[in-house]
This record gives sequence, C-alpha cells and structure tokens, in this order.
Amino acid sequence: MSGFRTDAGRLATRGGDRGAGIVPGKPDKSLLFQALLGSDDLERMPYEKPPLKQTEIALIREWIVQGAKYPADEKVMGGRRSSDHWAFQPLVRSKLPRTSNPAWVRNAIDTFVLARLDQENLKPSPEADRVTLIRRLSLDLLGLPPSPDQVDAFQADTSPGAYGRLVDRLLASPRYGERWGRHWLDLARYADSDGFTIDGARSIWKYRDWVIDAINADMAFDRFSTEQLAGDLIPQSRLDQLVATGFHRNTLINQEGGTDDEQFRVDAVVDRINTTGAVFMGLTIGCARCHEHKFDPISQRDFYRLFAVFNNCEDNNDANASGPKISVPSPAQASGAECPWPCRRRRAFL
Repeated sequence: MSGFRTDAGRLATRGGDRGAGIVPGKPDKSLLFQALLGSDDLERMPYEKPPLKQTEIALIREWIVQGAKYPADEKVMGGRRSSDHWAFQPLVRSKLPRTSNPAWVRNAIDTFVLARLDQENLKPSPEADRVTLIRRLSLDLLGLPPSPDQVDAFQADTSPGAYGRLVDRLLASPRYGERWGRHWLDLARYADSDGFTIDGARSIWKYRDWVIDAINADMAFDRFSTEQLAGDLIPQSRLDQLVATGFHRNTLINQEGGTDDEQFRVDAVVDRINTTGAVFMGLTIGCARCHEHKFDPISQRDFYRLFAVFNNCEDNNDANASGPKISVPSPAQASGAECPWPCRRRRAFL
C-alpha cells in the first residue's frame, strides 16, 4: 500500500512511504525486521498468517547485522502493475479482416461489420430507402430530423456519390457541433449554475460555445486537449485559448456563509484530477485519493503527483468570489466599434 516491496534487496532496503525498510547493521531501526516481531504501532507480519519461526527471524536479524548485503546485479522485476485495460494500451492501426463478400464493403468500417456478421453466420440487411437513410443520418449527426425540402433534394439526387455529399452537408452544419459538443460538455461537467447550496447562476456559456466551435472546425484532438488543460500556459495565449480553460472552471462552487475556503479549494483540485483521469485516461482514479489502487497501475503517489500539478493553479472559491474570471467582450467591443452609452454589452465570465 505504501510502495514497500520485499521481492528485491534494493527495494526492501529503500522501504516505502513510512521510511527505510532496512537500516544495514541496525535491526532495531529496520521496519522490515520490526514488522516480523510486531509492536504497538506496527502490526506483526505476515498479515493474518502464522508468524515466522524464531530461527527464521534470527537469520534475518543476523543478515541485517552483517550489513544486509544483496547481489549488486540483482534484477528487479517490473515496478508497475500491468493491466489489459484499454486506456493503457498503445494505439495501433488494426488490419482489415477478410470477409465473405468484399463487393458489399464500401469503407473500412464495413469490413469490420461484415466480419462480425460472418462470425455470427448472419447476412447484412438490405439497404434502407432514401427517406430512412437521410432521417437516420440527420438524427445521428445533428440530433434533428431533416426538413421536407432536404428529403426531397436527397431523393432527387440520383447521381453517384449522393450519400457522401449528404454526409458532407450535414457535417458542415453548425448543428453538428451542438449535437456532438454536448457529449464533451457532459464529461466536462458543464453547467450554468454553481451546483452547490444556493446554486447561484454561472455565466460560462463562452466555454460552451468554444467547444461547439472547436468541433465544427474539426480541431485536432491534441490541440483540443492542450488548450482546455493549459490554454493559459501557451506562449502569448489568445483570448479563445483562455476561454478553453473553462474545462476546469466547471467545479462546484460553494457560496454558503461560514464555510472553510481551503476545504472547498482542495475539493475543486480533487475534482479536476478526477475529471482529467476519467476524460483523458478512461479511468476512475478518485479512489487513489484515500488508498492504493489494487488492480490498476495508478498508485496513491501518482494521484498526489497529479494533485501537485493542479494545486499550483491560482484559485479561490469562497463566499465572496467564485474564482478567477475573464471579462469577454462582445464582437462589437472586440472590433473596436463605437458603442454609444447606454449600450447592450454581452459578456461572459469564466
């Protein structure tokens, strides 16, 4: 649990979070030896097993007295638990499987679909009619049914590539980013209120618009990730990159009187760690806040290394302030256009 390993002399000597496991020449100062005896603050080992024989304990004591020497060339196996969880696997390009009817295949995805159908001794269903196709595609890409005019236009287009052109038109719609951006916003725990006690209104819609615009622009995922996690650390960062950091401004904010500011600041840091793990690693790492992950190669030490990163962010969510904010100008203000007073100012705060 504390990173202590006894399968190699070097690791046993180093010990874990509690300190050195072996102090050469000093068995009374060596935690490993003391654990074999048991004490008021150290449970006897092996845990819930019969104790070692006195001759075995004496042999280990003598080894420590003599300097606890181990082979200089000893091999240390691993160091991390392995896992077959998908989040730990390298990205590889899969080979296209062989299929029973290559003529049916129109793209690489069809190959995998048909291979699975072959495996189950099933045949593909007949192609749907055009009204059904455009309805399915529109609902999938835009979350909206097609208009009658769009259905008529697709039915009238009998030239080759009509379906591909329909896909392109739907992908070019601004509704596409709204449809698919909401899935990311759910992961980023987007909300228009603070979500705690009085649940005050939160003006962070500019970040919502950033996500929608990024998806509509087909922004590369590495840039999409970097700007949300550290847009403010990009040299000469732009306003939109600062807006992108709203990803981690979506924490709960407690504006109730009499609360402990530091407690809720720490809770916000932990929320950012958990969200980063879930979104970018596909892992629930919040358990490691309190204990070691038994079955995943995520240690408690790893959790608090991440904590150290986010703990260095300037933030303070208390009863009088909801943390750092950015005043975002309206398009007219950003362009320097004249704005007679009084004028309507549309602003968002992050």
